[in-house]
Amino acid sequence: MSYTPELVAELEILVLFNLDNTQEGLKVHHHTATPLAIAAAQRLYDKELITQPDGGYLTSGGLQAAQHAQALLTVLAVTAAEPA
Repeated sequence: MSYTPELVAELEILVLFNLDNTQEGLKVHHHTATPLAIAAAQRLYDKELITQPDGGYLTSGGLQAAQHAQALLTVLAVTAAEPA
């Protein structure tokens, strides 16, 4: 399995959630978001990772996914910044 543009778009949505405050939701606005982001939010909803097709809140599974996505982003960003 490789990262597809669709999976990357889902990861990008997951990393937008504030993990310090699980009561803070997210809204993907149809008039300003890209079609890729809108579709990613719908897929995350279909996978039961978020509570609404246009964002909402993380479910318990979504919280785990967002934690992993944000941790991976942190690791990759730090590794990329370190000199070889």
